[in-house]
Amino acid sequence: MRTSTFWIAPLLMASLAVGAAENKADSPIDAKAAFERLKTLVGEWQADTSMGKARVTYELIAGGTTLVERESAERMPVMLTMYHLDGNRLMLTHYCAAGNQPRMQAQSFDPRSGLLSFQFLDATNLANPDAGHMRNATLRLEDNEKFTADWEFYEGGTKKSSYSFQYARVR
Repeated sequence: MRTSTFWIAPLLMASLAVGAAENKADSPIDAKAAFERLKTLVGEWQADTSMGKARVTYELIAGGTTLVERESAERMPVMLTMYHLDGNRLMLTHYCAAGNQPRMQAQSFDPRSGLLSFQFLDATNLANPDAGHMRNATLRLEDNEKFTADWEFYEGGTKKSSYSFQYARVR
């Protein structure tokens, strides 16, 4: 019996360590704090861009568990992005004019500067890995009156273009 206990204890400790490492890898940031900061965007915003005046609205749905971003510009089709928690991860799904839906996971969040970065996880309706799609997104939640959104579009495995929008609150 003592021999069994001798081997079981280290195995149990090892499995707990692996489980803790997996949980940490799933959530490199304080996802709940980042989502709470995102919720402060609820309202209407606008920016002057190369595609004309851009407008973005944020609305909480599903009992406050999902933040919907609706973005439009004079020379750009309407697109939606949904932000939500998935356990201890902060996720976004971007419903893109390219006809696919990239999913990204938040990889870093600095509560002091408001810098929140997302990286590509996977996508639905992506014809193949080289097809054009949004791959990374970074938000700079500066204060309650302005924020910056940077998006990177990849095609053929390389960054094809990037977009930066500096939004000011309308209401």
